[in-house]
Amino acid sequence: MSHTALANEPPASTAEPTSEPMVADRAALIRGVELQGQGRVDEAEVLFRNHLRAEPHDPIALYSLTVILLQRKQAELALPLTERGTQANPDFAPLWFAHASVQQALGLRTEALASYDRALALKPDYTEVLINSGALLRELHQHAKALERFNQVLAINPNHESAIGNCAILLTEFKRSEEAIRMFQRLLALNPKYDYGLGLLCYERLHACDWTDFDITAQRITEGLRAGERTCKSLGLMAISDSAADHQRCAQLFAQHRFPFRGEPLWRGERYRHDRIRIAYVSPDLREHPVCHLMAGILEQHDRNRFETTAISIGIDDGSRLRERMKQAFDHFIDARGMGSRQIAQLMREMEIDIAIDLAGYTSDSRSDIFLHRPAPVHVNYLGYPGTMGLDMMDYIIADPHVIPPEHQRYYDERVIYLPDTYLPTDASIRPSERTPTRAECGLPDEGVVFCSFNHDYKISPHVFAVWMRLLKQVPGSVLWLMSRNEVSQRNLRAQAEAHGVDAQRLVFAKRVPLVEDHLARYRQADLFLDTHPYNAHTTAADALMAGLPVVTYMGQAFPARVAGSLLHSVGLSELVTDSLAAYEALALALARDPARLAEIKQRLAANRAGSPLFDTRGFCRNLEAIYTSLWRASQLGGQHDALCPTSSRTDKAH
Repeated sequence: MSHTALANEPPASTAEPTSEPMVADRAALIRGVELQGQGRVDEAEVLFRNHLRAEPHDPIALYSLTVILLQRKQAELALPLTERGTQANPDFAPLWFAHASVQQALGLRTEALASYDRALALKPDYTEVLINSGALLRELHQHAKALERFNQVLAINPNHESAIGNCAILLTEFKRSEEAIRMFQRLLALNPKYDYGLGLLCYERLHACDWTDFDITAQRITEGLRAGERTCKSLGLMAISDSAADHQRCAQLFAQHRFPFRGEPLWRGERYRHDRIRIAYVSPDLREHPVCHLMAGILEQHDRNRFETTAISIGIDDGSRLRERMKQAFDHFIDARGMGSRQIAQLMREMEIDIAIDLAGYTSDSRSDIFLHRPAPVHVNYLGYPGTMGLDMMDYIIADPHVIPPEHQRYYDERVIYLPDTYLPTDASIRPSERTPTRAECGLPDEGVVFCSFNHDYKISPHVFAVWMRLLKQVPGSVLWLMSRNEVSQRNLRAQAEAHGVDAQRLVFAKRVPLVEDHLARYRQADLFLDTHPYNAHTTAADALMAGLPVVTYMGQAFPARVAGSLLHSVGLSELVTDSLAAYEALALALARDPARLAEIKQRLAANRAGSPLFDTRGFCRNLEAIYTSLWRASQLGGQHDALCPTSSRTDKAH
């Protein structure tokens, strides 16, 4: 998961004066430009249209009218204007910029990039074009080219805030955390109120296990959110705050900022009559990715007699074996990377999708704006993003009573629908390899307790790490087995260990292994999995339990901090769920000092796994299908969801 959405520059309200050609009725044209600059766009539009009757190819009037139509989200009306304008004025760079913006708005991303390039060929220092084309290249997963364009802007204007912000975000994609952190710091020095800037800095520091000013920054972020300021994106906040109310407020602010426009819905209440319920999963992660690992078995288990399944894949094709499984798991697999959001939504409407499930939410490479076009009668937020999207076009969130207890429903803008056991699916077809690697092969000492935490670096908070260090001090010979893939974070974690008075060599970093089965097998060499807080292990906790390793967790107040607890309840180990950091530390220490008790818990976990709903992929799929059927029936009756969905709940929302 990563930082989302780079910033674009809207076309300016006027073309560059130095590029203006001579026109017949210059005074009226200039007056129109003045009115447009004053926000009196209706009056300006009349003047531009009148002018175009006399001068149909005038580039200033065509450009200015295009800007008005783009601001109204009427790109389809603007396209003939820019096509006409670029043909008649092929050397006028602003019209190519406008044409590209129209094409991009219509989802013609390849064509838009070509038009941006035409504008740059005419005017290489066209800053707005460099910004927008850089953002488009990022959307097309051409990160190196995108970074190059933003750096071109900085060569022209070293203090261009959007270029600095975009450069920093791209550096995070390249795992160049230290450079990204410096860029975010530079950005905040220029503009301390830059949208999401403080959160972007804090989140990237977490990725590097750099906890500089963590508590102060976290406080500033949450205070800003409560004051209505855009201090952090919602995914980053999940690693910083354990408040469901703050998570909701953050998501709402993001949704209001990024998605203020609501066009005409594609689905307008029609009742479809299909032999099977048509469901579509929208995801950038149908590849080697945790979401895909969790969902693969479920997708393969769908009852094809009752459900017709469609994949809307908006992410890369990594050529992995998991990607190949996905291509076979669906009735229809649509690689929609090159399509615009409106195009994708239109396709889903033409396919008469009954239920559209967003498996990404506000995570990396997601396309939440697809759902703004209302492509289906029912929209569902599920699995990939553990929280509310704060978006009125998202109807439901699928959860369980542990991750969203009834008293927390007010913090979700979606209606909450409960699965009976746990919301997190697993793939029962995946088994740990029979061979267990030796401790030496894992880089572990021959003797001593092995505390394990294979979570991502950004989930390690300084307060949890302090607990881990105290555990190492109190359990002689013990080691902490981590999964950091970043040399910077490893260096920082070792330095933090030394600062806590712990030999840095007692931190052991696991290496990547190609096969998930081999990865699961090495869990057998650990004694106890230590969860993170406020962002729990999710897929990783399920992996540990599948491999037979007990997990100690601190169940907090927001969805991301309650997932491991949900999994433990589902496998009958609720005694490993604590409600405070102090209780978490005490339980972990007690288990490390009591090998017999820990062995008994492992035996129970092994015995419970076979009958646990957590590892019953087929049963889980049937429960999920029961929810889909309930939602479909409700939609057929005009949206009487609460009456027909006994697993769903809705209370007054906290806004």
